[in-house]
Amino acid sequence: MIQLPEKLLPAYNHFMNQKNIPQSLQSHYRKWLRYYVDFCKKYRHPYTATESLVQFISKLKARGQSDLLRQQAQDAIKLYFEMLRAKNQQPSAGTMAETSMTTEPTPAKPVNTINISPLGADWRWVYVKLDEQIKVRHYSEKTLKSYRYWVRHFQSFVKSCDAATVGIERVKAFLTFLAVERKVSASSQNQAFNGLLFLFRHVLGKDFGKVDGVVRAKQRRNIPTVLSRAEIDRIIAELKTPYSLIVQLLYGCGLRLFECLKLRVFDLDFNTGILRIHDGKGKKDRSVPLPETLQESLQNQLQIVVELHERDLADNYAGVFMQGRLDNKYPNAAKEFPWQWLFPARTLTFLPEEGEHRRYHLHEKHVQNAIRKAVKKAAIPKRATAHTFRHSYASHLLQANYDIRTIQQLLGHADVRTTMIYTHTIKSTTVKDAKSPLDLQLSG
Repeated sequence: MIQLPEKLLPAYNHFMNQKNIPQSLQSHYRKWLRYYVDFCKKYRHPYTATESLVQFISKLKARGQSDLLRQQAQDAIKLYFEMLRAKNQQPSAGTMAETSMTTEPTPAKPVNTINISPLGADWRWVYVKLDEQIKVRHYSEKTLKSYRYWVRHFQSFVKSCDAATVGIERVKAFLTFLAVERKVSASSQNQAFNGLLFLFRHVLGKDFGKVDGVVRAKQRRNIPTVLSRAEIDRIIAELKTPYSLIVQLLYGCGLRLFECLKLRVFDLDFNTGILRIHDGKGKKDRSVPLPETLQESLQNQLQIVVELHERDLADNYAGVFMQGRLDNKYPNAAKEFPWQWLFPARTLTFLPEEGEHRRYHLHEKHVQNAIRKAVKKAAIPKRATAHTFRHSYASHLLQANYDIRTIQQLLGHADVRTTMIYTHTIKSTTVKDAKSPLDLQLSG
């Protein structure tokens, strides 16, 4: 795979910033432009011809790329065309000539005659406004990613028609398509509905109205997988630092994976024996008892963070990543020790726009992979994930006769009906246990 010419990449980056392309998409756009340039060189297509883009998208489809990724690639190349058209000139010798082929390609059409309208309307403004509206409401990055994902699928479904003309009937058809053709789960269909509801209300400025006549995906109520204490100990024994401590916190405090990875130093209160969870699911805070058996391990982890923090300061790093606008509110906090991640990433992240290095927390994929390998080594005959330890936490507390309302508060559930699912994971020891009358010793 060739690299983009040195003079082309900065110009493309600058143009993406001018067009307010979200930072989360820019790396993908650069990748597709590199693939497109490589494609044109390999198959001797002119770089600036609309037909080349059509051939490129067709090639991606033949290779099994999803509608979502093909749309993303199309947006990236159309942006490149727009950049050239803005300059009203062909690529200079310092840009495309560096990728010239041994045989001259077909002469390209003049840039100002490129017609990109047959490939659909421009939805870039939709995603820019979607990002803005999500951030204004301080929704999580996962919510933004989820909504963007479903908007992309919806855009593909309506074949990139003008977003301003999309009506509720298209939404109904899309939701029915997900249930009937794609056979998605009820939760996925609901997630798509919420994403499109947000799109209509806050991006397109339209009244969503009543949505009826939609085929609903079948709701399934699965009983959570629960590990025994012996199985949990076997898994932990197969894990190395810091993954073993992370799993112990997942089980010992009933944390979600991201709640654990987003812990900062100041969330630990050894004096009161409390662990504070900030910005949990639904932007809710809560506190849980800090396991006494983990205090020594947590102190050791803090010492690791201290040493890493000192090295980072010596290297003049810009600090840890901060949520929301905390950087503006507390400009020095990113470098202060209380704000450091309890489980920091192994390497610093370079931000080319700011020209600085920052540290993020440990990536969730590393934890998930470590757990998967540990479960396999421990020969546990269950499908155990990071969330399984949270299920086990709730089930074991219920088994120890803790009140269901107490467990609800510890888990951070808004509705006790969500917590009630754990009554199906253990054998009840009370008279509420269902029993056939034939097995009862009845008098008379």
